[in-house]
Amino acid sequence: MKDLPYRPAAGIMLINAEGRIFVGQRIDTTLEAWQMPQGGIDPGEDPEQAAFRELEEETGIPRRLAEIVARAPKTFDYDLPPELVSKLWKGKYRGQRQTWFLMRFLGEDSDVAIETAHPEFRAWKWAEPSELPDMIVPFKRDLYENVLRAFAHLI
Repeated sequence: MKDLPYRPAAGIMLINAEGRIFVGQRIDTTLEAWQMPQGGIDPGEDPEQAAFRELEEETGIPRRLAEIVARAPKTFDYDLPPELVSKLWKGKYRGQRQTWFLMRFLGEDSDVAIETAHPEFRAWKWAEPSELPDMIVPFKRDLYENVLRAFAHLI
């Protein structure tokens, strides 16, 4: 597993006017785990393009309703648990190397539409930053703590 590369990806910490963070509950698991929007960077895309595309694909929020506040100063990696490596991304990656963006939501809650063409979330909510590490699957906890630290002075 350690010889496999990381999948390039982008992540979005979307904050509303109250400083709360968008999280969605994945549709493909029965776990109570929540996550921020994130996904792979397609060939020819830069991380910023991928972030806006993923935001719209996962939340229905169009680019015009979000603005970038900051980009994390470095990428963050996470490793999948060994039992998931062969099940995700055709077994080609050990985890993800993510470029994170802090974005401000410029719309209303009614602009969120998780019932997209290929839904990834079954529910969504706004969460307090301090709640995030306890809401995520355990193998991404360190990642979320690093992302929170990167943007703490801006939230």
